[in-house]
Amino acid sequence: MHLQILTPEKTAFDGEVESISAPGEAGGLEVLKDHAPILSSLIPGDVRLLSGGKVQNFHVSFGFLEFSHNRGVILANAVEKSGEIDMERVMAAKERAEKYLASSKHEVDVARAQKALIRARSREKFVQKIGTSAG
Repeated sequence: MHLQILTPEKTAFDGEVESISAPGEAGGLEVLKDHAPILSSLIPGDVRLLSGGKVQNFHVSFGFLEFSHNRGVILANAVEKSGEIDMERVMAAKERAEKYLASSKHEVDVARAQKALIRARSREKFVQKIGTSAG
């Protein structure tokens, strides 16, 4: 089956895969060959691909997964491999969001800070789980 992982800036992956595991908003999901058509929103987390007998891991931010007729597309705001994540920036973003949430009373800005905090925590967890080497 064929999968593309796309962001507004780049194509992060375009190739054949045996399986796709992704962080669906309603829970983790796995897609195998001949899976029924599916459309799911994604939350920040680990997308795990089995491609050519090798596992590839990507961190995605909020986005969508669409799969039909053994072709899938993941559209995400951002996609990174573990080696592309700068932990200093992650920790700074996490700290900024936590401080803002502790002091802010503006509802719109709070929602934005909550999303930033979710993404930072997810990226931190991804690097801890996968390690710092790209793959």
